[in-house]
Amino acid sequence: GFSSCSKDSPMTLNLTNTAKTYNDGTKALLSTNLKVSTGEIVSLLGPSGCGKTTLLRIIAGLETPDSGGKIWFDEDDVTDLPVERRQVGMVFQSYALFPNMSVKANIGYGLKMQKLPKSDIEARVSEVLEMCQLNDYSERAVTALSGGQRQRVALARAIAPRPRLLLLDEPLSALDAALRETLRDELAILLRKFNITAIFVTHDQNEAMAIADRVAVMSKGKIVQSGTPEELYRKPNSTFVASFVGSAMHLTGKIRGSKIKLNGGEISLPRDGTDCEAYVRAENIQINENGPLSGRIDNITFLGTHYRLGISGIVPETITSIFSGNKAPKIGDKINISIEPDTILLLPKMTIDD
Repeated sequence: GFSSCSKDSPMTLNLTNTAKTYNDGTKALLSTNLKVSTGEIVSLLGPSGCGKTTLLRIIAGLETPDSGGKIWFDEDDVTDLPVERRQVGMVFQSYALFPNMSVKANIGYGLKMQKLPKSDIEARVSEVLEMCQLNDYSERAVTALSGGQRQRVALARAIAPRPRLLLLDEPLSALDAALRETLRDELAILLRKFNITAIFVTHDQNEAMAIADRVAVMSKGKIVQSGTPEELYRKPNSTFVASFVGSAMHLTGKIRGSKIKLNGGEISLPRDGTDCEAYVRAENIQINENGPLSGRIDNITFLGTHYRLGISGIVPETITSIFSGNKAPKIGDKINISIEPDTILLLPKMTIDD
C-alpha cells in the first residue's frame, strides 16, 4: 500500500542553498532552504515570477540549480540525478493525459515504461482506480471525462509508480471557478488518502490554505515566510505576507506611540507602533454608531452570507468591511466604525530592497 513507516518525523525533502541564475544573469531563485517532512503537503504560494515554479522544477530535476545547492530525498543526494531517476510524480495544469488511451492505459503507462511485470501493473492500476474512485471509468477514453475525472486520472497516473514525492504545478488553474472549488476540496482529501509527501505551486491563496498543511510564501525569488495557514493569517511577518494572504489593508496614517491618526479619526493600537505599519482585515472593520472613525459608504456587494462594503474617508484609499447583519447601509450613508486594537497587525516598515 501507500503507507509509510514513521520514524522520528523523517524528512522526505531537504533542499539547501539552492539558487537558480540563468545565463543572462536573471536570478529566478535566490539561495533557498526548504525541508518537507514525510507525508506533509506543502504549498509554494506567490505571485507570478516569484520563483515558485523554478523551485518546483529544481526539485523535479527539470532544472539544474546553481553550484553549491543540494537536494536530498530521504538519505539520498539527488542533486545530480536526472528527472527520470528521481522517482517523482508530476501533475501539471494541462494534466497532459494521452487523449487516445483509456483511463486504465493512462494510469498504467508509467508502469509499463518501468517494465514492471504485467500482474504488478494490473494490481497497482486497480489499487489507484479504487482510491481515486475511477473504477466505473477505467475503460473510457480520457476525452469522454469531466474536468474533475481528468484531475483524478492525472493524480492516479502520477501516484501509480509509487513516487517518493508528488509535485503539482498549478493543478487547478485550468478549471473554471465553480469546479475549481469542488476539486480543491477533493484534492485535499485525496492527497491525505495517498499518505504521500506533496508539494504544489499556486498563486491562489484560497487554494494554498485549503489544501496545504504548510504554506511557503514566496516573493522575488525567496521564501519570505513559511507556516500553517493559520500562522500566516494571524501572524504575518511582513506587509507583503499580510496583504497577499487574506488581503490585509494598510491603515495609512500617523503613528504616535500606541495611537494612530487616520483621515477619519484616531484609534488605539495594540502596543507602541513606532517604526511599524498598521494593517487590518475586512472582518475586523466594525460598523458601530459610537465608533471613533467616520466615513461614508461608497459601494456595496451582496455576497449571500454577508455584504462587502467599500468605505471612503477613513484612509486615502477605499477600505473594505465585511458586514453580516440583515440591513446593510446604503451607498452615500455616513457611518462610524471601530477597529478593536488587538485585531490590528503591526508590521515592520518595508525596506527599499524588500
